[in-house]
Amino acid sequence: MKSMKKWAYLFLFGLLVLVSACGTTGRHAARKTAAVSEKDPLTYEQRRKYDYYFLEALRMKHKGDYDAAFELYKHCLDIYPQSAAARYEIAQFYLFLGQEEKSEEALKQAVKADESNFWYKQTLASYYERKREWEKAITVYEDMTRQYPSRLEPLMSLVDLYGQTKDYEAQIRVLNRLEELDGKSEQISMMKFRIYLLMNDSEKAFLEIESLSKEYPYDLRYQTILGDLYLDNGKSTEAYNVYQRILKDDPGYAPALLSMASYYQKMGQDSMYHVQLDTILLNDNVESDTKMEIMRQLIVQSEQTSRDSTQIVSLFQNILKRPQQNADLAMLCAQYLITKRMEKESVPVLHQVLSLDPENKPARLQLLAYAIRDNDLDEVVKVATPALQYNPDAMEFYYYLGLAHYQKDETDKALEVFQKGVKQVNEKSDKNIVSDFYAILGDIYHSKDMKAEAYAAYDSSLVYNPDNIGTLNNYAYFLSVERRQLDKAEEMSYRTVKAEPENATYLDTYAWILFEKEKYTEARLYIEQAMKCGGDSSQVIVEHCGDIYFMLGDKEKALSYWKQADAMKSTPEDGSTPRTEAELRRLKKKIALKKYIAE
Repeated sequence: MKSMKKWAYLFLFGLLVLVSACGTTGRHAARKTAAVSEKDPLTYEQRRKYDYYFLEALRMKHKGDYDAAFELYKHCLDIYPQSAAARYEIAQFYLFLGQEEKSEEALKQAVKADESNFWYKQTLASYYERKREWEKAITVYEDMTRQYPSRLEPLMSLVDLYGQTKDYEAQIRVLNRLEELDGKSEQISMMKFRIYLLMNDSEKAFLEIESLSKEYPYDLRYQTILGDLYLDNGKSTEAYNVYQRILKDDPGYAPALLSMASYYQKMGQDSMYHVQLDTILLNDNVESDTKMEIMRQLIVQSEQTSRDSTQIVSLFQNILKRPQQNADLAMLCAQYLITKRMEKESVPVLHQVLSLDPENKPARLQLLAYAIRDNDLDEVVKVATPALQYNPDAMEFYYYLGLAHYQKDETDKALEVFQKGVKQVNEKSDKNIVSDFYAILGDIYHSKDMKAEAYAAYDSSLVYNPDNIGTLNNYAYFLSVERRQLDKAEEMSYRTVKAEPENATYLDTYAWILFEKEKYTEARLYIEQAMKCGGDSSQVIVEHCGDIYFMLGDKEKALSYWKQADAMKSTPEDGSTPRTEAELRRLKKKIALKKYIAE
């Protein structure tokens, strides 16, 4: 026999059935132990041993010791060869070992020994299904329907099996039995409808759906289904009559209105089709969900055919002129316009979305993205400010609003926004965003000469993201300017250079820290690299280059760089902070005196 040490996947087939059966067989054995009847073929001692080994086998199986369980079940059969429970369990082991003939025989013997056990028969029938032995499976399930007339499972399995064998009459018979037990339903009626069509009996097919609509006369959905089936199967006159009957009783019933549109479309009556669509889409009483579904279908049809967006956009525009129940249609329109790269047209629609649903975060973020892309700071402020009320937990709105105020030199407003933003921080907040919050707070505090608060904010930034390069650079630079904690500044700055070795700003910061630590030769290496990486367009970096050369004794070269920096004073510095009058005067003084002057 094959080794059973790795039976972790035992019972791949019929697992749920087996679990239930295990409980059944165990309880069944216990009941027999509790009340040994006169018909028990075992002696008292045999019964006691059998029950002991059987329960021990169950315990071993649940424990995962399948070798021991298998041997114990075999011992049970030695004691009681006719045991249904033991044969059922043994069948599962044979199945796993690939000994399918032995497994089938054991299952059949289990069923024969205990005709009343539903799960034994269910497992045997499932075994036949897996083997694609449809007729054998049908025989077992038919027997189960007679023995368990109130159970739905065997009947449902028979519906599938008779479909496999294309025995449509038997399939209808079983579905009728299901209806008797469970009542008439749309699912069963639709199945019978399709089967009758396969049998080329369209009369009975439509009678079935008519019967369903009569069963629920006040449910117009079933009548609409009947009309749709007529339409889909070439019975356009019957479909039209059904739709008209529905709309006579309920003129605003949206599914029937939509079905009428489909009718006109199939009949090639394009003008009536569009009129009918307008009747639905411009009807204030039709639910927004219905309109959404129609527009989605029209979009799909358009993409599959002409891909002409003109008609879709025109429909949306007409719809959105009407009073809206919610923001859904406007949002669908905006999404469509964006996918069609009609961004300009999407902007007023996105604003309409927000007027209907001010808490709509995706619409507000989209408008914010447009404003940021266009560097429209006023629009950023306009879009993001209401978000603090409607989306107070969305950190990105605080971030971009504060940044916009900061870039507009509205420092106090920026500070207020960022201070509100950090109050929203919790354990679910994005740590990178929180780190950036504190980084900008640090910059703002430093610009207001609140140095203690600035360094505390930088420290907080690095707690949330120790690798925040912007924080590391600014923190290090400001420390170097104050000539304090230069070792800490050097360590932080070196990490920025290592992360971005061609970033002129970071290279300049590191060079300046080395300068402050009087490591002039090393400082020259990094400032020269900064100049090669674009730093020659920065007044600050060029001036620093002159300072370093002066300390290295090359006064002529230092003077050349200072003059170059002085000539750049009116050149934009790619967003860097404008230089103060004091800094500019000090530069001129260096040139005049031809020597370095410390800050």
